[in-house]
Amino acid sequence: MANSSSGMYVNDDCKLKFLELKAKRNYRFIVYKIDEQTQQVIVDKLGGPQETYEDFTNSLPEHECRYAVFDYDFTTDENCQKSKIFFFAWSPDGSKVRSKMLYASSKDKFKRQLDGIQAELQATDPSEMTLDIIKARAL
Repeated sequence: MANSSSGMYVNDDCKLKFLELKAKRNYRFIVYKIDEQTQQVIVDKLGGPQETYEDFTNSLPEHECRYAVFDYDFTTDENCQKSKIFFFAWSPDGSKVRSKMLYASSKDKFKRQLDGIQAELQATDPSEMTLDIIKARAL
């Protein structure tokens, strides 16, 4: 489906892998990128169920924008096991301006394709998405 504001398409695989993360818990995280040649959002990396938050943050490129989802498991103060799916808009300071604009203009449309996102975080630097920040947003 085209994004009318940016002309961006979302590859069906993006939605299918997200459904597998949400329903089957086949993945801990999914990193998406915009393929500027084909003008579509595609799956860049899949993180298996045993991978950690550190594995996830290490999979984000230092100088390139990405979208990502992370399935965060946690225990509430009442000792209940819960899970929350976070959407990340990763736009590091060192990335190209054109890339930042493309990701920013396509984000809302893409995010709407992923039904089940429970929290969102935008980050330009790893310090803006530490595990402590995720924990605080999850509770």
